[in-house]
Amino acid sequence: MTSLDELINKAQILLSDGHSPEQIGDELSLSMETVTWLLTQQRGEEAPKDVHIDWTATSADARMLDLTTEMMIRRYEIAVEEGQIPLRSGEADFDTVVGISLSGVPVATLIARGTGTRLAIYHPAKHSPAQKKVGSVSGSFASVAGRSCIIVDDVITTGKTLHEVVEYLRSHGAKPIAIWVLFDKRGVKAVEGVPVFPLYTVSRID
Repeated sequence: MTSLDELINKAQILLSDGHSPEQIGDELSLSMETVTWLLTQQRGEEAPKDVHIDWTATSADARMLDLTTEMMIRRYEIAVEEGQIPLRSGEADFDTVVGISLSGVPVATLIARGTGTRLAIYHPAKHSPAQKKVGSVSGSFASVAGRSCIIVDDVITTGKTLHEVVEYLRSHGAKPIAIWVLFDKRGVKAVEGVPVFPLYTVSRID
């Protein structure tokens, strides 16, 4: 079985388990275009250009995940120390970590613990069961109003959700300071003026 066959199989298993296409995209770190192709197209047809990132060896091990978030924290500290952030002294500080559901939550939780800050959870609009889909911050965790926040997710696939979160935070009286991700598949430097700090940048060369 080829790696593409394995990916098609994974997508179909997730669908049969009740995952929505949006959730499958999050689980496999793929764009909706690619997920649609995996679920509906004939295998002989050309697949969309995308990169699948499988980091389960790390995400399934709490100690390895903790070490990974330590690297993310240090990555930001170095950027601040070296003046890589277009912010004045003190403006790079934050008091709330906003994890994007689902995969960004465990990462954000460990970052909040490691930095001694508050934890907020954002549910993207694409996960909303309502007919009119809107994003929201969980009421079971920290609120964001009046807070300086960093946004945390595992992978930047299209960047659409990050635009949504930045706009949500600003409209609810919060100040997004930076975006931290493990993997950036788009080479994004900033989202709505908020600088992006990936631990790894993934490029496809054809």
